[in-house]
Amino acid sequence: MPQLHRIVPAPLSEARAAVEIALKAEGFGVLTEIDLQATFKAKLGADHEGHRILGVCNPEIAKRALDLDRDVALLLPCTVTLREVAAGTEVRVLDPQQAFSLAAPATRERLAPLAGQVAERLAAALATVVLVPSG
Repeated sequence: MPQLHRIVPAPLSEARAAVEIALKAEGFGVLTEIDLQATFKAKLGADHEGHRILGVCNPEIAKRALDLDRDVALLLPCTVTLREVAAGTEVRVLDPQQAFSLAAPATRERLAPLAGQVAERLAAALATVVLVPSG
C-alpha cells in the first residue's frame, strides 16, 4: 500500500503535537483520533504499543472533491497513523492518489489534480514536522 512515511525521533505524544502543527500549516485539521492502545486495553484487555489513527481534512479541498462526486465521501478524511517504534514514532500517511484510485474512472480523472494537490501538501507537512522542546 503506497504511503508517505517518516520516523520522528520523539515519543508519540510529542510527535503527535508536531504532526498536527505541520498539518495545520498545510491547511489540514484533525477531525478524528482513534487511540488503538487505549481501545484495545479497554475493550480486549490487550496490550498494544502507542498507536493512533488520525482522520485529517483540508475543508477547501474536501468540498471541491465532494462537489465533483458525493461518493468521494467514502474516501474522506485522509488517514495519518502514528505508532511507537524503537527509534521514536513512525508516522505514515495514506497516499490520497492511491485512495482516490478506488473512485469510478470518470471521477478519478476529475479528482486527479485534487488528489495530487493533497498528496503534495501532506508530503510537505510530513517533511516539515519540527519537534518543539517541552518545558
